[in-house]
Amino acid sequence: MEAVPGDITEQHVDAVVNAADSALMGGGGVDGAIHRVGGPEILAECRMLRETRFPDGLPTGDAVATTAGRLPARFVIHAVGPVYSTHEDRTRLLVSAYARSLAVAGELGAASVAFPAISAGIYGWPMDDAARVAVRTVRGRADAVPGLALVRFVLFSERALSAFDRELTMSSG
Repeated sequence: MEAVPGDITEQHVDAVVNAADSALMGGGGVDGAIHRVGGPEILAECRMLRETRFPDGLPTGDAVATTAGRLPARFVIHAVGPVYSTHEDRTRLLVSAYARSLAVAGELGAASVAFPAISAGIYGWPMDDAARVAVRTVRGRADAVPGLALVRFVLFSERALSAFDRELTMSSG
């Protein structure tokens, strides 16, 4: 498991995880970047998923895969994280978004997966806690994914990278 600075749309891995919203139609941040760079093939599969399996949208805490279109990855795993709340503990939903992404990666036979900091952008999850939940959840479940050799957290900001590096160091002992 590693944390690196960079752009998740440039990752040469089997699957990149998209911090998606439930509509699956692209948006801002990581979601918008993946749809822009990946091209119309991703949106076409998302539309099909909305018409068939998820007419009300992908539930928070769940994940589903599509093609990666023009991305260097093979698949995109769209995961819906929760919006942070100071009035309600939604940690279980953030844990679920990471756990379901790993389960989908296993179903795809992915040997390498790149994650963003789910819910830590526009959804407002505090970065240090987002890193703690992400690293601990992935560390606790990655061994259950057959053939998974690499989990990479791809962070856009120095602040995010520092938070994930700290958590990786603290939780490795």
